[in-house]
Amino acid sequence: MPEANHAAVKPGFDEIVTLIIKHRVKAGFEAPYEAWLRNIVTIAGQQEGHLGVDVMRGKNAGLDMYTCVLRFCSTDAMQHWLDSPQRLELVNEATPMLADGDQTEVNPVNEFWFSPTVDAASPPPPRWKQAVVTLLVILPHTLLVPLLWGPLLKLNPILSNYVVATFLITVTIVVSVVYLFMPRATRLFAPWLSHSTQPKET
Repeated sequence: MPEANHAAVKPGFDEIVTLIIKHRVKAGFEAPYEAWLRNIVTIAGQQEGHLGVDVMRGKNAGLDMYTCVLRFCSTDAMQHWLDSPQRLELVNEATPMLADGDQTEVNPVNEFWFSPTVDAASPPPPRWKQAVVTLLVILPHTLLVPLLWGPLLKLNPILSNYVVATFLITVTIVVSVVYLFMPRATRLFAPWLSHSTQPKET
């Protein structure tokens, strides 16, 4: 199983939320759990309002730890999946394989950008590192998106209106950053974000 699986993002949202699920798998159940995980990820991806999922694998107290991050277009869509008989049946099926049961947490999507840790005891990265990664993602957008929109905005007087043009450019940047580039950037820079920069004692 790859370190992280990223499902295709579906269009449409009003208040993106993330459902964070952590499973610590009992020794000897790794293979059946991964088969179960592939099944539930496929089923969750078919739910209305589902926007994508990332699966991260690590170790916790010697056992395999899986952190699944599911994004939904709204709290209602997420709650519908959480309360669905289909999910409850699947969770009951997995319970014998889990050391600590089904652990769930709900966050606004941006709060998970810098906390995709598989170890709950791990602290979030320093804010200056968060700022650096955010800058690396947003700066190219602020430079390129206006250039891409430029020819289209000139086609119509309404589109060339300052407020309308600013709105279209801002929406493009926000959607692109939230859905596509920030999740990928945090995975790409994860080793650096989680690396301690505190000086060693002498």
